[in-house]
Amino acid sequence: MSSVIESYNLGSVSVEISETDHPNKLQVECNDGSYHSSFTVRKYEYENYKRHMNQRITNAYKEQYDDS
Repeated sequence: MSSVIESYNLGSVSVEISETDHPNKLQVECNDGSYHSSFTVRKYEYENYKRHMNQRITNAYKEQYDDS
């Protein structure tokens, strides 16, 4: 169904980018073993703002542990 476009790690967070049924959207799955996050991004955002997206993922996971 959805093929994986890219898979990588941001520190302890594993990130997987895959296609969706919509041609201009991608599914982002993040997991660090304790927390799981899933969201969609437009292909344009992924291609042009990947660094910003990765920074937001990293910050969000850090906040999860700061709130605990």
